[in-house]
Amino acid sequence: MALTKVLIAVKTYPTLSSKYDELVCTAGFLENGSWIRIYPIPFRKLEYDKQYSKYDWIEVDLEKNNSDFRLESHKPRSIETAFKIVDHLGTEEIWKLRKEIVLNNVYTNMTELIAQAKDNSKYTSLAVFKPKEILDFKIESVDREWDKKKLDLLKAKALQLNLFQNSENPFEVVKKLPYKFSYKFTSDDGIERTMMIEDWEIGQLYWNCLKRHEGDEARACEDVRKKYFDDFAKTKDLYLFLGTTREFHLIAPNPFVIIGTFHPKKILQPSLF
Repeated sequence: MALTKVLIAVKTYPTLSSKYDELVCTAGFLENGSWIRIYPIPFRKLEYDKQYSKYDWIEVDLEKNNSDFRLESHKPRSIETAFKIVDHLGTEEIWKLRKEIVLNNVYTNMTELIAQAKDNSKYTSLAVFKPKEILDFKIESVDREWDKKKLDLLKAKALQLNLFQNSENPFEVVKKLPYKFSYKFTSDDGIERTMMIEDWEIGQLYWNCLKRHEGDEARACEDVRKKYFDDFAKTKDLYLFLGTTREFHLIAPNPFVIIGTFHPKKILQPSLF
């Protein structure tokens, strides 16, 4: 069995699938710095020692996901034996080891990147992107509950499974985020774009802030804005991890969403005088 070594860089906020239950899209880098997507993964159902974190090196038995035309897309041969955490890259020396893997191929022009996504010899669906300028961080209200049909189906599946396994700890679906968070930015093509952030971290940050502010959603949202706009966008050397969704890759004018951020400290150039 040939294992693939992957540096985990992306975990999206869980979504519901009537076929696979609750799913997380994971993406990361091979040792040569090229992207790979691992999907589907019922991440929160993995055994604790297989619940990898960002910037863990994992070894995983993968095969091409033939139901997905995007070249980077792979899937585990078996969830039960899928993942082994073998190392972790820390933030020492302003993220030096992470940068060596992550920053090998950085895009700065969204028009060029979108053209590569539509090119049937490439179908580029994952990218590291350096925006020219972050103009704003947008927060919009969205539906607060999951689709009822999907949720009812998952609850029925869970009930059957719990009866079969005689489980005392039934699996509970993750809460749906009641807000959509987006960056508005420009790139080298001079076009202003607004793109949604679907990172697990931004969702978890919102819930943590909501708990700290005892349910005050306005204050929780303001804290998220402070982290992603006042901190990441204004004081850090910010890169965006971009990914497409299979459903919209070929039909959306811009098929990309933001699936993660890479935000080491800025390196200040010493004065020559």
